[in-house]
Amino acid sequence: MALPGGVEAWAVTDQTLLKELLTDARVSKDPRQHWAAWANGEITPDWPLFTWVAVTNMFTAYGGDHRRLRKLVATAFTARRAEAMRPWIERMTADLLDGLAALPAGEPVDLREAYCYPIPIQVICQLFGIDDEDTRKELRRLVDNIFNTAISAEEAVATFTGIHQVLSDLVALKRETPGDDLTSVLIGAREEDGSRLTEGELVDTLILMISAGHETTVNLLDNAVHALLTHPEQLALVRAGKANWSDVIEETLRAEPPIAHLPLRYAVDDISAGGVDIKKGEAILASYAAAGRHPAYHGPTADRFDITRVNKEHLAFGHGAHFCLGAPLARLEAEIALPALFARFPGLALAAPREELPPVESFISNGHVSLPVRLG
Repeated sequence: MALPGGVEAWAVTDQTLLKELLTDARVSKDPRQHWAAWANGEITPDWPLFTWVAVTNMFTAYGGDHRRLRKLVATAFTARRAEAMRPWIERMTADLLDGLAALPAGEPVDLREAYCYPIPIQVICQLFGIDDEDTRKELRRLVDNIFNTAISAEEAVATFTGIHQVLSDLVALKRETPGDDLTSVLIGAREEDGSRLTEGELVDTLILMISAGHETTVNLLDNAVHALLTHPEQLALVRAGKANWSDVIEETLRAEPPIAHLPLRYAVDDISAGGVDIKKGEAILASYAAAGRHPAYHGPTADRFDITRVNKEHLAFGHGAHFCLGAPLARLEAEIALPALFARFPGLALAAPREELPPVESFISNGHVSLPVRLG
């Protein structure tokens, strides 16, 4: 397929085949070593996806470099560490629901803006010690642009420069006044032993964790609420105790994953896969949304949202060595936010027809521009 700018990649949509390639040592995420288009100078800072491939962190690392970088942040994203945040997330969620309840009765509310977004951004900013409200707003704008695959060349360059500047400023601030946060932990690792983490890797690791750490969960909440409101019979099953909120979350991740397509991987050697030959140096696009709905894996009802489905297996958090570190935290946020919302507002309903809810301008991010509801 052709990505923006005519850059070509193999889109892998079959779940079984994708799992095989994601664990194949002949598939890399490092463009500097293994992407012919990068080596040939075809990929420039004005490419809309430049930030996705140009950063140097565990997202784009291969082999030993990936293990080194992942180890530095892995301890912050264990299931136990995520569970320790539960009381704080519950309080924050309750406060947001109180705010919604105080709004004028009957008026439509953009639930993506007022509920789905604040929870993940506050959680990730708490983890990384980002207290300044202006910094949070600027990060949001920049991350939105990173996921927006329709931005102009000028916006792409400004976004790449801007997010590096904001997070470089954060690093400088935390060097002066370190705290009990992951930014300070990474700075400590860098200053203790520079071979563990370069300055560039430090900033680029923050870009990865902060951007991926909230945008994806925003979409998970957005898509789960939307799915339940457009499939009331499924919501009724939860309320009747015939299914649980974990069923809702996992089926949402399968049928409407937060990330539809994730760039990019590269063939280290020639690979024969799915009846085609991927040549050494060619790019590969992981098409997670298509894989989750593939009838060869999920049967003839693969395109339906069904929380009673026995096989809800999905690749929404990736697979193999690059499996998402934030998966336990994302699931926890959804486990808290979704039941609390529907318990507080049992009459919740969409305030616009589903066909009038445009998707975000992205083939990477899978969510809605807005989610207008009436609280009931």
